[in-house]
Amino acid sequence: MNEKTPGAVITAIASMSLVIMIFLLYFLLQEGIPALREISLRELVLGFDWYPTEEPPALGMAPLIVGSLSVTVLSAFIAIPVSIAIAVFLSEVAPARVQEILKPALELLGFLPSIVLGFLGMVVLAPWLQERFDLLSGLNLLNASVLMGAMIVPIVASLAEESFQAVPREMRDASFALGATRWETIRKVVFPAALPGLLSASLLGIMRALGETMVVLMAAGGAALVPLSIFDPVRPLTSAIAAEMGETPVGSTHYHALFFAGLILLLMTLGINLLSMWIEKKGKERWMA
Repeated sequence: MNEKTPGAVITAIASMSLVIMIFLLYFLLQEGIPALREISLRELVLGFDWYPTEEPPALGMAPLIVGSLSVTVLSAFIAIPVSIAIAVFLSEVAPARVQEILKPALELLGFLPSIVLGFLGMVVLAPWLQERFDLLSGLNLLNASVLMGAMIVPIVASLAEESFQAVPREMRDASFALGATRWETIRKVVFPAALPGLLSASLLGIMRALGETMVVLMAAGGAALVPLSIFDPVRPLTSAIAAEMGETPVGSTHYHALFFAGLILLLMTLGINLLSMWIEKKGKERWMA
């Protein structure tokens, strides 16, 4: 085998993924842009009324966009501190024997089907929230965010643990030699050195939460309203697409608006991915310096 063959195969696979991404973007543009013939971009993105079955349909996506962002932000607020704490424990505190057990268990949790989490949210968490806080329904922003946080913890924790492990052992040894405690070493040496990787891991977890469908479809309540409380129901973009696309007439304004919602999601996730890549690049430049 020619020594250049593996590199050519990897380049071809990478190019194929780029071609697929460009095709998806083109398809979403082709199916989503026609919505702008019937409704202005301003009204589509900033409108607060989502009643697609009315005549004429009201297709303001602001509640859907705010719903997606609110679930993502709250789930990240719940999950990221827990994930980093788990990563610190696994990397810096846990004995090797405990690491051998917990690391595979953590990675296995990442394969838990989202529909299972959504079912638990409906039959366990929702009734508890309803009874505990005297709510009309336990299917709300908090329910979906807690479940989403549980979903992204394994992803963020695994990547964060790898970031801590990538910090050279010599830095820890030098800190201990100067008389620093383990906690001081973690806080003042290891954590700052691993910060770019931690930020990238957090952004990837956020991107995963932003694109999740089943959990928010089953546990968020499904109301296209701007939430004023963590106990309000929400309808993120993903759940709107999943719930409505199957019953929408092909070629209708509603149909094209749902594809436009998919285009918004794609652009948001691409933006987060580019930000993650930029942070990783800056981290490497700092190490090179």
